[in-house]
Amino acid sequence: MLLLDSDSQMDCADNLFEAGYAVNSCGDNWGQTPAHLAACGGQAFCLLWLLQTGADANQQDISGETPVHKAARAGSLECLSALVASASQLEICNNDGKTAEDLAWHYGFTECGRFLSTLRLTRQHKGCIDVPEERTCRTRPDTLSCTAAGQKRGRVSPDAQDGKKSRDW
Repeated sequence: MLLLDSDSQMDCADNLFEAGYAVNSCGDNWGQTPAHLAACGGQAFCLLWLLQTGADANQQDISGETPVHKAARAGSLECLSALVASASQLEICNNDGKTAEDLAWHYGFTECGRFLSTLRLTRQHKGCIDVPEERTCRTRPDTLSCTAAGQKRGRVSPDAQDGKKSRDW
């Protein structure tokens, strides 16, 4: 696993790309992307840059964890905030059936746990997510879908010319 330099977040992207990582590539046997590594290391500036350049905030690694899980496990409120601003799906569960909120509470990061709990309750109240009485977890069907460098999620739009894709985020 590539370790990020905690003294210089500005060099984070250079370190990742020099090591051969593309924005959404799974560069190790664990299926972790640069966004997973940045979130795990609490590198909020790097994570924000990756998200702005097309990193998938909801991509799962081999253990089913998204960058949100990694940020919650690391106790990084800054990374969680960046991920939430990038429309991360908070209800995704890892292979153990745990959400990022569950991990934050489990590892004793009460600020992160409260933040994620408040978001969950707010989204439920506003009708953003339909969650029954008993909280359910959702896994993504495209687990470990690695894409090439520079590719962004998109769909063919009827308004697009020449079959070009438009972003869905």
